[in-house]
This record gives sequence, structure tokens and C-alpha cells, in this order.
Amino acid sequence: MNVTANAAAIAQAVRSGQTSARSVALAALDRIAVRDGAILAVNTVLTERALSAADAVDAAVARGEDPGPLAGVPIGVKALFDVAGIPTTAGAAMRVDADPAREDAVLLQRLTAAGAVPVAVLNMDEYAYGFVTVNAHFGTTRNPHDTARLAGGSSGGSAAAVAAGMLPLSWGSDTNGSIRVPASLCGVWGFRPAHGSVPEEGSFPFVPMLDTLGPFTNTLEDMMLAMEVVSGRPMAPMAAGRVARLDGWFVDHAIADFEPAFAAIGGGLGALPMVHLPQVEAARAAAFFITGHDGGRLHREELASRPLAFDPETRDRLLAGNLVPTPLRDRAAVFGAWFRAQALALLEQYDVLVAPATPDVAPLIADPMIHTGHGPAPARANLGMLAQPISLAGLPVLSAPIRREGALPLGLQLIGAPGREGQLFDLAARLEAAGVLGVTAPQM
Repeated sequence: MNVTANAAAIAQAVRSGQTSARSVALAALDRIAVRDGAILAVNTVLTERALSAADAVDAAVARGEDPGPLAGVPIGVKALFDVAGIPTTAGAAMRVDADPAREDAVLLQRLTAAGAVPVAVLNMDEYAYGFVTVNAHFGTTRNPHDTARLAGGSSGGSAAAVAAGMLPLSWGSDTNGSIRVPASLCGVWGFRPAHGSVPEEGSFPFVPMLDTLGPFTNTLEDMMLAMEVVSGRPMAPMAAGRVARLDGWFVDHAIADFEPAFAAIGGGLGALPMVHLPQVEAARAAAFFITGHDGGRLHREELASRPLAFDPETRDRLLAGNLVPTPLRDRAAVFGAWFRAQALALLEQYDVLVAPATPDVAPLIADPMIHTGHGPAPARANLGMLAQPISLAGLPVLSAPIRREGALPLGLQLIGAPGREGQLFDLAARLEAAGVLGVTAPQM
């Protein structure tokens, strides 16, 4: 079976004996060998482990056992996930020779228990501090839709591997938008689970107050399947009848290319009301303070003892973060609790809030600037300006690719309340059926 098939189809074929997990794993390894040289999404290929895991799935099928809902599905994980037997680099050159992980991250354990086959460890910004996946040691991950452009970050390798057809399912992390940004720029589905709703044990932290782990896929069906596996429960059907668009910051800082999608959503659902989430700019600033403070303190000892071992771009941001006073960080956290309450109050009136995921399309690697309401701005710090405030509220967000044939990808944030994730998938499915959302494969 072609590895570009979706995860659900692969699993069905493997479980029924129509194809073998080993043949799927070999196809994924071949696809990486052919395509990754132009993309640089993969840091480590797990050939031996992939074939061993695939053989175990095939043996289970031969015994008449069900290997699980992800039987034989090749997957990749961001380099901050523990993978037993290899160092967890978190994208840092200084960690290449660290002690190997003793066991897989809990989330990876759940995926492999469901039959998934780990094939690759994927590129990221060093220590997840950035929105571009420009890594001084492991290289710059390129956008499969135009390899002269950035893939976004910090989970850029995870998004690009799926967009390029190397893997049907990958996992990344999202602190301030690190799933939503590359999903938008690479034109795939991405999901930021509600903060604290999926296990994070065995993943290298960045900002524990904001961190969460989530998947990338080429289909909405695969996204639901992946989340059901790691949550251990079905995604309950839940109609989304009340939908609104976030105004102000989310309109002022997005290019006009988003407007046809919003017009189509309004045309299909009826009038799409504009609603206001207060103090969004302050929420972004609060997330910056918390990120800088907590990220800087996490790496404080190594910044003092071996600063030159860091990627220069990451080092400078971590050093600046260490200058954020703790009382200011604590004030930002108190504000964050207030902001979350405002968002949840709005979600009592509406089922889903919709906003752009990024201000602009993928910027050029040679000229990493984007357009915002304030004019041109550096991509590394500003690609997440529409995602970052939502992170502070800790809400579940589905990053949904707008169907844009012949154009660079853009994505929408479908934002909901914790426990009502089914409404995000309901709305996404209806908009996909209407032709508003959906993945457009790159011409590679």
C-alpha cells in the first residue's frame, strides 16, 4: 500500500491482511529517503525499530489478533519526545550525546500500543523556541509547497513530513502556536489539545504552563482517530450550531487572502457574527513574559556554563527571558486566568470561534518577513501572533487547512471549550464537505 494513503486506510488494510505492516514501513522509509533531502524534516530515521515494530504487528495479525486501530501506521514524533534507546535532543546540538531515553514518552507508548510504527524523529526549533524550524545544527525545514519557503515551527518537521507525503501521521508540541503555525503554512490538519488533556510525561518541556502535545494529519478522519487513541475514548459527536468569528486583533493582523474563506463559511452557515475577545494584545504579551521567564529559567545553568553550545538565535531569546522578573511573570499568569475566563464566557454563547491561524502565508527562507497590521515583521517572533493568545487560555484548537488550489496554504483556528472538542470536528467536517476546508497536496 502506498504510504501516502491515510492512516485509517492503512490500518484497515493491515488488520484485514490485505497488506503487511512491513511493506508499509518499507514504503515510508523509501519515501523519506527520496523526499527528505529537499525538505529536511527528519533528524533520525528509526529503520531497525520500524521494521521490528512492523513485524510484531504482522505477527499479531497472523495469530488472529487485532493489533489496534493504528495497525501498521508509520508515524514520526518531534525531537522532544523520548524514544527509547536514543537521546532526546529537543533539537539541541548539545544534547546529541545525552544519555539515551530509557523508555518511550507516554503518548508514544499509547500510539505503539495501538499498533503504530515509529519511523522517524522530526526536526524542530532548538528547545521549541521559535516559529520557523530554522535550526543551526539540524538544518532548516523547508515547506513542501515551495522549498524556498519556511515550514513554520517549532513543529515544522512534523508538519512538513505529513505535507510531503512521507508520513500519514506525526506528532508535535504547541506552546504558543507551534502546531497551528506549521499546520497553516504547510496546509495540513493540526490539533492543539486543551492544556493538560493529553499525557506529557516523557517529552522535553519548554513552558509547562502552556505546553501541550498534538498530531498532524492529511485527513480529518485521521485526526479524530489519533486523538481517540491517545485520549482512550471516542470523539463524541457534538453538533456545532453557533459559530462566530473573532474580530479586532484577529482581523487587523491577517492578510486579505483569508476573506474568501470567511465569506464561504458565512454563506454556508448563515451570517457569521463578529465577536470580541477582550485584551488579546495583552494576552499575547502575557504569554511572551511567561514563555521568556519559564523557558529562560529552565536553561539557566547551561546558559551560564556553556552559552556557546546553544543555537545563537535560541540563546539570545533565552538570555532575554532570564531578565523577566518573577513578579512580572506571576502577574502575567494571573492575567492569563482572567483571560481564560473571558474566552470561556464567550464560548458559553458560541460553540466555535473561528480565526486565522497565521497572519500570512509561508515567508521566504532568504527573506523571513511576514505582513501584519503593523507592516512587515520578522517571522520567527511573529508568525504565532494570532495563535499565542489562545494558548494563554489553554483551549482546544483545530488548525484546519483552507482549500486553496494553486495557492500557498493558509489555515484557520477552530477554537472550542474543553470537553466539547467534538464540536470542532463537526464544524470542520461540514466545511470540508462544502469545499471550504481540505488539504491540497504539494506538487513535488
